[in-house]
Amino acid sequence: MSVVPNGGNGKITVPDLLQRKAADPNSKTQKITCLTAYDYPTARLLDEAGVDVILVGDSLGMVVLGHESTLSVTVDEMLHHTRAVRRGTRRALLVADMPYGSYHTDTAESLRNAVRFVKEAGAEAVKVEGGERRLELIARLTEAEIPVMGHVGLTPQSVNALGGYRVQGKTPDAAEQLIRDARAVEASGAFAVVLEAVPRELAAQITRELRIPTIGIGAGPDCDGQILVVHDILGLTFSQPPKFARQYANVAEIISNAVREYCEDVRNSGFPSDAESYHAPQATKVRKTVFIAS
Repeated sequence: MSVVPNGGNGKITVPDLLQRKAADPNSKTQKITCLTAYDYPTARLLDEAGVDVILVGDSLGMVVLGHESTLSVTVDEMLHHTRAVRRGTRRALLVADMPYGSYHTDTAESLRNAVRFVKEAGAEAVKVEGGERRLELIARLTEAEIPVMGHVGLTPQSVNALGGYRVQGKTPDAAEQLIRDARAVEASGAFAVVLEAVPRELAAQITRELRIPTIGIGAGPDCDGQILVVHDILGLTFSQPPKFARQYANVAEIISNAVREYCEDVRNSGFPSDAESYHAPQATKVRKTVFIAS
């Protein structure tokens, strides 16, 4: 069985992803490809390259804004970047992270924030972190016609509670809790769940048990899809990338070399050339003025 999104017009939708979960496991079109984006040009490039899901992640706090964690990212910042990504996205499903504090108080406020992502920024779904403790919230959002992607395992917004960015589910009790969290996300109505930094074997078990797609990040190859931070695959980070991130290009080196070459050309008067300069038409050239001292 080959899955053709949305009747063949190419647009990825939530039902398309759920259909892939139910498709032939040997189908080459089944796996779901996801990457983050935070601006128009990146979103357009990812979209045109065929990425299925584009996530405007709160990871922008670290890779774009230079913060130490995701915790300081605001709703307004997320809306700003989601709008930019929306302008560059045509085919992919656009998902926006709800930042820390935007869904951690009362449900009514959380719903208002989620609605803003859909109405003001054009997101087609939102992502929230947490398992069993988010059951009521996810159910309320889906009831309001807002598709939700869950996120369990290592949840970066819980970095202080977790004591750092560590692999989750390594003990029997922790693994059992992670399974309960994933089941709760599914039961509450989410259309997919991100599994971050969990043992491959545990991720494979959860993937087999759930009816909704699992999207892995540091969770092994047996998930229904994979997501990475785009800056990691392009070599645009300034710190050691995590073990699970594969670098596909060194764009930082390309940018640095281009800038150095530009600076050298400017300093040596090699840029701009005559061909890169504008010229006045012959008839409008300014006549030479001769000043005569009195």
